Amino acid sequence: MTDTDQDHPRGPHLAPFRGLRFVREHVGSLAAVTSPPYDVVVRPDGQRHLETADPYNVVRLILPDAATPDARHRKAARTLTAWLDQGVLAPDPAPALYVYEQSDGDHLQRGVIGALRLSGPEEGSVLPHEDVMPGPVADRAALMRATGANLEPLLLAYRDGPATADVVARTAATAKPLLATTTEDGVRHRLWALTDPADLTAIDAELAGLQALIADGHHRWATYRRLQADHPPGSGWDYGLVLLVDTARYPLRVRAIHRLLPQLTPAAALEAAGEVFRVRPLVDVDLEGALDALAKASAAAGSDAGADPGAGPARGNAFLLAGDGFHLLDRPDPARLREAVPDDRPAAWRQLDATVLHSLLLDRVWRVPDSPDHIRYIHEADAAVHLARQLGGTAVLMHPVREHIVLDLARQGVMMPRKSTSFGPKPASGLVMRSVDLG
Repeated sequence: MTDTDQDHPRGPHLAPFRGLRFVREHVGSLAAVTSPPYDVVVRPDGQRHLETADPYNVVRLILPDAATPDARHRKAARTLTAWLDQGVLAPDPAPALYVYEQSDGDHLQRGVIGALRLSGPEEGSVLPHEDVMPGPVADRAALMRATGANLEPLLLAYRDGPATADVVARTAATAKPLLATTTEDGVRHRLWALTDPADLTAIDAELAGLQALIADGHHRWATYRRLQADHPPGSGWDYGLVLLVDTARYPLRVRAIHRLLPQLTPAAALEAAGEVFRVRPLVDVDLEGALDALAKASAAAGSDAGADPGAGPARGNAFLLAGDGFHLLDRPDPARLREAVPDDRPAAWRQLDATVLHSLLLDRVWRVPDSPDHIRYIHEADAAVHLARQLGGTAVLMHPVREHIVLDLARQGVMMPRKSTSFGPKPASGLVMRSVDLG
């Protein structure tokens, strides 16, 4: 996101750091010790799968298994110390930025991993776009404090950094990678250390004039800020681990994050929703066909939205309910929308599916408590449907938000409802970590 305001303060500063990385000779494979980000792992099945993939899988650090939160955090700290003592993990010999590449079929993404200086919130060099939940922030803060480490990078997006992109491309084309591995999802990962002073200077100078959007990792960003505030200035907590990607060169994918309501039965959900939405069963369709129907309904709603900004959505929003077959919800009652959705935000915010879902369906129609026992956030539609059927609950499948809406709201300082978007591909956890004491 190019900064057009000449008075805008200095943008992101990425500092080199001594990355903690798995030592190839001590693990079964580099792919087997990686994990998706902590909030993408589907628990408990996905967590167990990762734990059995390799005894040193990073999920034992990012999602430690114990009876209480304090016990989990202490366990992660002991595990990290043990792996360092055993030589399973080791810091790189010199500070570096890291060029990181992911390739999935014809989709290529490259960026730079570094320790981001945490500027004051008024400076606006990093733009959040989603609200966060205090519980996960407190949990991540306690985990990072216990381990003294940033265990996985958050994802930042910026645009139009040609010098940085040239350094990234040249490094990938000419240098030998520190590691190359393919994870079980078929994505190929490569990592290079970037230590040349001229390259580091060029990147720093260019980023100084840019803004970055938090694409993934709002809770980790809030955690970084909390930990910075809890420590005196000049400590390693003034920085946090991030991956910066130039989306002009390497566009991100934007996907939805779905809701699983384990204690709301499909029958109860459909009966109550029918008072506010048009409800249509989708007969003889699989998940792909149901999602296609949702996409068409969302496109139709989008073509009408904004016709009267003061009235909110026109044809309205659309959702797909799963658990006992598939049902499409669309064309909500305009009067109920006006009654439920706050009118003190921009029209684009009022028309978001996540806004309508939480303000109208979850809060007023279904009266689902806002707690992890009642609402779970699932990134993969098939996983959400599977868990809904397994638990006898309801999955609410969402359609992705357009990227330009995310950016426009972020620039206005307007926060979207939490878990509104999923940008990707996300960096794999376990390829490089950061010890706060090492920089």
